[in-house]
Amino acid sequence: MKALTRMTKPAKPAEVEKQWHIIDADGLVVGRVATIIANILRGKHKPSYTPHVDCGDNVIVINADKVRFTGRKLGQKVYYKHTGYAGGIKSITAAKVLEGRFPERVLEKAIERMIPRGPLGRQQMRNLRLYSGTEHPHVAQNPNVLDIGSLNRKNKVGA
Repeated sequence: MKALTRMTKPAKPAEVEKQWHIIDADGLVVGRVATIIANILRGKHKPSYTPHVDCGDNVIVINADKVRFTGRKLGQKVYYKHTGYAGGIKSITAAKVLEGRFPERVLEKAIERMIPRGPLGRQQMRNLRLYSGTEHPHVAQNPNVLDIGSLNRKNKVGA
């Protein structure tokens, strides 16, 4: 007879309560902010975390174009993609991506590669909103402000 069990009940999709968080990425280190955002998107910060259910929260990131790299990664980090044709591998450095048309893709790719691949990962990535400026259209959701720079002195470059 098991009267006292120490088992947490798995969350059901209908029982999940999603919150909204806003993060100002100005001056934050890419990898450090990406791990925190990926954990929030997956729901690992909640006690009711269930691996096969989307129990993560919605995240809004403003100033995503002002993220920083440490060391010499800005010039040395290379992103690769393949066109699908023979010999069709293309490469671009992180500095060129940040200077280009969609600078928020640096942070988007860092977060995307920390989320599991598959239908659940794609559903969790839809809860991420990245904006290169300070304006965003999600004021009505009353997002909670997360100050990632104050969590650890290494999260912010030059602090």
